[in-house]
Amino acid sequence: MDRFSWSNGLLEINETLVIQQRGVKLYDGDDKAKLDVGLALLSTHQLIWRDVKNHECCIAMPLSQIIFFEEQAAGIGKSAKIVIHLHPVPANKEPGPYQHSKYSYIKLSFKEHGQIEFYRRLTEEMTQKRWENTPVSQQIPTGTRPQAGRTRAVGIVGIERKIEEKRKETDKNISEAFEDLSKLMVKAKEMVEVSRSIANKIKDKQGDITEDETIRFKSYLLSMGIANPVTRETHGSGTHYHLQLAKQLGDMLQAPLEERGGMMALTEVYCLVNRARGMELLSPEDLVNACRMFESLKLPLRLRVFDSGVMVVQLQSHSEEEMIASALDNVSDKGSLTAEEFAKLLGLSVLLSKERLLLAEKMGHLCRDDSVEGLRFYPNLF
Repeated sequence: MDRFSWSNGLLEINETLVIQQRGVKLYDGDDKAKLDVGLALLSTHQLIWRDVKNHECCIAMPLSQIIFFEEQAAGIGKSAKIVIHLHPVPANKEPGPYQHSKYSYIKLSFKEHGQIEFYRRLTEEMTQKRWENTPVSQQIPTGTRPQAGRTRAVGIVGIERKIEEKRKETDKNISEAFEDLSKLMVKAKEMVEVSRSIANKIKDKQGDITEDETIRFKSYLLSMGIANPVTRETHGSGTHYHLQLAKQLGDMLQAPLEERGGMMALTEVYCLVNRARGMELLSPEDLVNACRMFESLKLPLRLRVFDSGVMVVQLQSHSEEEMIASALDNVSDKGSLTAEEFAKLLGLSVLLSKERLLLAEKMGHLCRDDSVEGLRFYPNLF
């Protein structure tokens, strides 16, 4: 800690702020320094620490004082640290918080994380040694009153440079973050073109394509995504958009509903549809509005709302009597069933299984036993 000197926290003419991190505690060797948790700043020339409560308490140390540094992993109740080993104290060092220290190293303890990025940036600066490129004549003199005005001006320039560097760094991070997404979008567009081409071939019935092959192709298209998804750009907004969307949902959901016993929760439908649509995602509101038009369009699907508020999409042929009879038969065969057990028997979700059992109970065919072991349904013998 005796390598640190008191500082005003201002940057030199050719100095640039690299990174800053809040919640950093300083250690003099293995001992906690007599300073509070503060803000650590790494520039191209020096390591700066500032008290967040008392901004006048600011110390700095040239990066040229560092020999090497290493990471110290976090432990139980201990924060991750960076251990920095230092050269001996130079003879012309300015005064600081410590006049003498028995240690030749310090520790930066990161209470709010951020040590990985700080370590990476420190490694870069120690490798590049940009402080050696600054001419001596351009360094800011300190400790003399006539230079106070110049120091303040350079401080403003340093702040402006810091803001500009931070903006460039943010732009770089955003560009890197969206680079993979852009590649994914290009591939997704290619897949949509392939599926659209296959869909057109099926529609035109070009070549010797049998009915079984047509069905198989359509299943492949569903796994890749809807070939021509209905969007607001292609079909406008409002009622016309929801009508076209309802027709497309009617074609798409027929096979999945038959595979799932004729009924699917609206949340399952939402996930299935958006997976198939690729990047043209559908909002929950548009899905509900489209499903409400099934009946008016005379499609073989219906939107149903149970008494509990659970919304499902079911086949028109899927009658309430069949659901009640199925629930009663299974409960009678097993003697009693919970919603989880009923779900395993039918291959349905627990939510839909419970709604079927509650419906059978409502019609007087089942009765319940609600205990600490859970809700169990029995045949109603009364």
